[in-house]
Amino acid sequence: MSSLEQLGGKLLVIFDGHCGLCHRSVRWLLRRDRRDRLRFAASESPQVAGLLARHEFSTPDSVLGPRTILVVSDLGGQRECVLLRSEAILALLRPLRDLGYRLNARWRYRIWGRLESCPAPTAEERGRFL
Repeated sequence: MSSLEQLGGKLLVIFDGHCGLCHRSVRWLLRRDRRDRLRFAASESPQVAGLLARHEFSTPDSVLGPRTILVVSDLGGQRECVLLRSEAILALLRPLRDLGYRLNARWRYRIWGRLESCPAPTAEERGRFL
């Protein structure tokens, strides 16, 4: 696992090397990974066999084998974490989500308007506010 140990805090994306959607997704991520924070490995690769076995994703025919995308953070560290399915996708798309949030925060008054004061809740709503 020597090449895996050299990730230096980058996220490892494990994908199904035989899947066309996975291949296109990896190509899309490669084009957008401007900060060089991702590394990729096909789930069939011998380099990730030990990692998959350690997290009980070892058999290629299992439900969580090559048919599921995995994202590994802190590989080999005390806080090693494996995200799968939608959690993996959300981790990969977080920079886009953060960008969207920052843009909204910057332009929110122009888009949504600015109130002169904070509106008071109705009598029915008061119990829901601190």
